[in-house]
Amino acid sequence: MAARMKERFLNEITPALMQKFNYTSVMQVPKIEKVVINMGVGEAVSNSKLLDAAVQDMQIIAGQKPVVTRSKKSIAGFKLREDLPIGVKVTLRGERMYYFLDKLFNVALPRVRDFQGVSSKAFDGRGNYTLGIKEQLIFPEIEYDKVDKTRGMDIVIVTTAHSDEESRELLTQLGMPFIKA
Repeated sequence: MAARMKERFLNEITPALMQKFNYTSVMQVPKIEKVVINMGVGEAVSNSKLLDAAVQDMQIIAGQKPVVTRSKKSIAGFKLREDLPIGVKVTLRGERMYYFLDKLFNVALPRVRDFQGVSSKAFDGRGNYTLGIKEQLIFPEIEYDKVDKTRGMDIVIVTTAHSDEESRELLTQLGMPFIKA
């Protein structure tokens, strides 16, 4: 599956992008550098078992062991002390990244209730795209009966594109379901 997406990128998408943006070299064509998946687990301050469940879910979704993120400073209003575990994240590159994107675009996102497409306004100005997901249940690997609590996550797709327009075209060609304007 991932090999197919990468092969399609090289054989179909690269020439299309070169023609559209008048690139003179294949090296100018934007590529996806990495995908970062982040899951904040603020409740882990009071119950550390929630963090273990989040690590398990993230590992199943990403196919790779996540890193536990820790708080940088103390905030009394949130009962948060410095260096407490408050989330998990994973960075995907290469084959795992393409496999995850293929699964996200073709399986997970269409499972969202009343799905119309993803916003085309979530670019950061430098060609990177951020997508927020409300619950981990949209991924087929997660079993509904074994979920203790629904958790959202942020998915950041980092590209080598210099503008949002280049990045939007790249993601559209790869199959990202943007809202039809």
